Amino acid sequence: MMARHRRGQREQREQEMLEAVWTAAEDGSSGIGEITKRAGLADADDLLKKLAVEGLVAIEGNRVSLTETGECEAREIIRRHRLAEILLHQVMDLGEDSVETEACEFEHSLNPEVVDSICTLLGHPRTCQHGKPIPSARCCDKFRTEVRPIVQRVSDLKVGQSGRITFIAPKHHSRLDRLGCLGVVPGAQIKLHQKFPSFIIEVGETAVAVDREIADEIFVRLGPAAS
Repeated sequence: MMARHRRGQREQREQEMLEAVWTAAEDGSSGIGEITKRAGLADADDLLKKLAVEGLVAIEGNRVSLTETGECEAREIIRRHRLAEILLHQVMDLGEDSVETEACEFEHSLNPEVVDSICTLLGHPRTCQHGKPIPSARCCDKFRTEVRPIVQRVSDLKVGQSGRITFIAPKHHSRLDRLGCLGVVPGAQIKLHQKFPSFIIEVGETAVAVDREIADEIFVRLGPAAS
């Protein structure tokens, strides 16, 4: 049992290293120093060398990159982590301060079927609450709007329904800033007042008009009193 436990720990650390390589690359960095800092592991340098031997990363001088195999594995790790963040923070109401730590622990216990179920529950989000992209999977390609998850698009709500915004997945990033200025941000409570000729949503004391495309991009967790 002890040997199995140690092996599980080792595998988890390797996953965290792959995650660090991925996130560093997202931010335009591939330096060993930045990657080991993100991983926050005492044996980070040794783990990188081990991943290189296993063919998951390539090390050239001070630069590290994912191989094709490593990218596939890192993609699944990132997807699990970011879906876990949304689930814990927006659906389970876990405080922002502890979401990152809990998501790191939670993600390692999720098998692919559970990950797909969480993705479907959340409405197949394209970004996490920090605006980072969530890699898609087969379940996202099969998404059918007639399936009603707990989290729904504003455009699918009935007039009078209310809930809390879990995430916004805009086709154009500039929309996030414009919506943010109006208070339309993840965590905000909203109520749908009108669907035609435009969607009117109430955010706090403000009524905001949006078109259908934007209403499709705002995802809401229905409140307990919603009908």
